[in-house]
Amino acid sequence: MSVPSDLPEFAVEVEALTKVYRRTGTSPEVRALEGVDLAIPRGAVFGLLGPNGAGKSTLINILAGMVVKSSGTVRIWGRDLDRETRAARAAIGVVPQEINLDAFFTPREIMELMAGLYGVPPSERRTMEILEALGLGDKADAYARSLSGGMRRRLLVAKALAHAPPIVVLDEPTAGVDVELRHQIWAYMTELNRKGTTILLTTHYLEEAEELCDTIAIINRGRVIACDSTPELTARLDRKELTLTLGRDLAAVPGSLVRFDAALVAPRRLIVRYRPSAIRVDAILAAVAEAGLAIVDLTTEEADLEDIFLALTREDGAARRGPPAPEPPARLVADREAETVARTRSKPLP
Repeated sequence: MSVPSDLPEFAVEVEALTKVYRRTGTSPEVRALEGVDLAIPRGAVFGLLGPNGAGKSTLINILAGMVVKSSGTVRIWGRDLDRETRAARAAIGVVPQEINLDAFFTPREIMELMAGLYGVPPSERRTMEILEALGLGDKADAYARSLSGGMRRRLLVAKALAHAPPIVVLDEPTAGVDVELRHQIWAYMTELNRKGTTILLTTHYLEEAEELCDTIAIINRGRVIACDSTPELTARLDRKELTLTLGRDLAAVPGSLVRFDAALVAPRRLIVRYRPSAIRVDAILAAVAEAGLAIVDLTTEEADLEDIFLALTREDGAARRGPPAPEPPARLVADREAETVARTRSKPLP
């Protein structure tokens, strides 16, 4: 694969990206993306989150060349998607949500076919290395139809890596898989990232995104409403909860704690909710001491990614009002895919 001699600062750059599915017949116009700006640093594990219908799949399909954008600029690994289409596409591997494997091909044949389609010489192919790494080495010559659901999911990951792309897009890669398989997939992807591969992840498992991603963007109704490092994003909610287990029973919240948002949830348990930016925890503990209470145990709970996700999407929805944008009609997507394939075939390889 031909890439710029100097590695790009950003693996993916999206500027003012818009996608409008035109009105046809009784189908209304759908604005799936509106002025999206994103810059994904090279080597990052970048999370793209959003509710259903937010525009995540449309964005991914544009990057993968399956949907034609209406306007804006897309650069993949330093290559403009319009002017250097084939080179841009060759820099990305996509693991889709749907299992799209030929039932009568073996994993080895699928991998060899994908490598061949991307022009990887036989001497440079890593078919068995990738299959072994994903626990599919002993199934290399079994028909895909005989594989379990988990094995097929791993084969999708292997298929996306057949041409050794510097960018891998994982679209809900662990949806419906068991915990062990989830750990296997992420262990391998983490190792790839350590070696320099950029990972773009969409998932509805927010705890997964919070643990794995160093940067997260939240998209809602076709617009990016937040993009920041994971710690900075979760800190936006400015909320903590302090649970105190006390040495004696209480009948009510002590007077010294009334000025705080304190609640007595059990005779010996107090919960204090506070904003770290405005209240220091030592002030709360001083109030407890002032009340003459002994603390047997205490725990703190911070706002997590799920909290900030819900807060931001609800706030954005309330600000904009109106119903969420519907998913684009399947027929329109199919038309755009056919248009893209026809356009790509007419362009020479770089």
